[in-house]
Amino acid sequence: MRLGMETNARSIVKAVSYRLLGSSVTGLILFAITGKGTISVLGSVADMVLKIGAYFVHERIWDRIQFGRTKPPEYEI
Repeated sequence: MRLGMETNARSIVKAVSYRLLGSSVTGLILFAITGKGTISVLGSVADMVLKIGAYFVHERIWDRIQFGRTKPPEYEI
């Protein structure tokens, strides 16, 4: 049962927590492969920064694409 619309703050916190989770998994994988804590921390930080940047660019590109958008009415009173 849905209790209401999601607030912007909730969406932002969910996005950040998901990115932290994903980058942590990347760090664990790097640690399992290399056995080096420094490499796994640096890799997970790089993963987070690069993927946030990639997501921003992705969103800006999609903002320019009309696919899936409804057209505004030609005349409004």
